[in-house]
Amino acid sequence: MGMRFSCVGCGKCCNDHHVPLTLAEAVQWADDGGQLIVLTEGFLEDAWLDLDPALQHARRRSLRVPSGSVHAYVAITFAAFNQGACRNLDENKMCRIYERRPLVCRIYPMEINPHIPLRAENKDCPPQAWEQGPRLIHGGQAVDADLRQLIERSRQADRDDIAAKAAICHLLGIRSMALKGEGFAAFMPDMTHFRQAAERVEALRLARFAHEQAWSLLAPSEDLIARLEETGALIAAALEQHNLTYIPLRQAA
Repeated sequence: MGMRFSCVGCGKCCNDHHVPLTLAEAVQWADDGGQLIVLTEGFLEDAWLDLDPALQHARRRSLRVPSGSVHAYVAITFAAFNQGACRNLDENKMCRIYERRPLVCRIYPMEINPHIPLRAENKDCPPQAWEQGPRLIHGGQAVDADLRQLIERSRQADRDDIAAKAAICHLLGIRSMALKGEGFAAFMPDMTHFRQAAERVEALRLARFAHEQAWSLLAPSEDLIARLEETGALIAAALEQHNLTYIPLRQAA
């Protein structure tokens, strides 16, 4: 039995959600006067990576980087920062940039990560949205071919953008990541500085050097710090020294 869906126009998905963007979309968001939030997470390299399909997917959208005496994989999300209604909603809850809205908005309510099942109870849409409309999922995948293509475009952008995003982060002074599964390190860049960093990375082709730049791991507890230190990983200093905020995973969800 498949899942059906039809948007009822409630606008809830356009409120209080930080929308993940491709690099090109993040630059456009900055050009339009919007604010970004940068979220970083990562995990240490280990032999068992190849045994876990979810971590294989995570590795494909991450960059292998040095961290102390070991290597880690860093994943970086540039997201549109929205507190309250999205800045592009009009008074009728209609999107002002509908024709060029981000990929994630086009894909919603589908999940982009193939290892996260779509569950109606985890979405903001009211019950009637799931009781009508065309079939959305059948056999575990999107029924609509165009939607499947959008999802793959988003996944490919994650892979294509990661080195450039890491290079931009280094220019902005962002060189720490939270441990995957624990939370996110969050940074609110000055948007003029962000735009300048993006331009510099593109002009000087700095993405090619991003895999050489070291990253540190943020550990919110003494126990986690002790465990990470045993691996030889580079441990980040206090959050305030990096102008970072730590978002626990349960809060980020």
